[in-house]
Amino acid sequence: ALDNEVPVDVIHKLTAIDKWFLYKMRGIVNMEKILKELNSETVPEETLRRAKQIGFSDRQIGKCLRLTEVQSHQLRLRKNIVPWVKQIDTLAAEYPAVTNYLYITYNGQEHDVKFDDCGVMVLGCGPYHIGSSVEFDWCAVSSIRTLRQLGNKTVVVNCNPETVSTDFDECDRLYFEELSLERILDIYQYEGCSGCIISVGGQIPNNLAVPLHQRGVKILGTNPLQIGQAEDRAVFSAVLDELRVAQAPWKAVSTLKDAVEFASSVSYPCLLRPSYVLSGSAMNVVFTEEEMKKFLAEATRVSQDHPVVLTKFIEDAREVEMDAVAKAGRVVSHAVSEHVEDAGVHSGDATLMLPTQTISQGALEKVKDATKKIANAFAISGPFNVQFLVRGNDVL
Repeated sequence: ALDNEVPVDVIHKLTAIDKWFLYKMRGIVNMEKILKELNSETVPEETLRRAKQIGFSDRQIGKCLRLTEVQSHQLRLRKNIVPWVKQIDTLAAEYPAVTNYLYITYNGQEHDVKFDDCGVMVLGCGPYHIGSSVEFDWCAVSSIRTLRQLGNKTVVVNCNPETVSTDFDECDRLYFEELSLERILDIYQYEGCSGCIISVGGQIPNNLAVPLHQRGVKILGTNPLQIGQAEDRAVFSAVLDELRVAQAPWKAVSTLKDAVEFASSVSYPCLLRPSYVLSGSAMNVVFTEEEMKKFLAEATRVSQDHPVVLTKFIEDAREVEMDAVAKAGRVVSHAVSEHVEDAGVHSGDATLMLPTQTISQGALEKVKDATKKIANAFAISGPFNVQFLVRGNDVL
């Protein structure tokens, strides 16, 4: 239906929303075809502008023109194709809208706001889903309020209206926008931000630390390159070995054969999850080879750019969470909690006890010692979380 004319009798049966969607999809498909026939030298400014207006990201345009996202972004700027900051009219035009609800669009001709003072950017957690929990909203709001108490203006980017961080009076600038590299760069540059806090929004902003750093954004807190090393399972594991911090046997695998061989060597069950994913997205405990085939396919769909990590699943263990704050690698505050359930329940679903109830003092000292070593090794500045497995006096 996208490539051919839709029969008239079918058109009559479509709702207004269906017709709008069909029209939109036709425009997208046609634009993609046009862009793929062009390159960075031959693409007209108006074609590029139209692509942005109908929703193409720099990355999508770059893919069509055989460019990287960075090259696509630079091409757009050279042609002076920039978005406009608009204000959501919450008063239905009865009175001038003054509420702090902002968004970015390429379908405009002027900004609705003036950019006169820079502030500190705080990235929220985006839409709630497993792996992105409500505590991130509490962290973001606490960060915003503290910054304002210290006399700093704040620029918040988040796309979840069900959070306190997106209340219009919590910050100086509030953007209801996606947490993507392109969008954050646009806002950061318009607002002239003095820095960006990525450590209070969970995995989505955390994954942007290195790309933002590479594009000139000042990341406040832990050095983005250290964050990148901590996210790389192989690098992190090597550091733990150097620090003599025990860990469960694991392996990054990219084929079913490798996965089965590893599981056979350490014995089932195994914990399977994509790389660069915190919490429960596509994470499963695998007990048989048949389950391995099924769950490995799911994990690969979630993270096609990174191998899947298999870890020996330790049974009859308790999970202990260390939440801490460090400054230049030195832990200045911490809290240790214990899961009521045995290890294996996602922390968003688990019941936690504070302080711990069944963990021996010897095991707690090992947890604290390992935390200090990790904070120092990665020169952490800001909040961080480490999850340990405890069975008896053994800590992994």
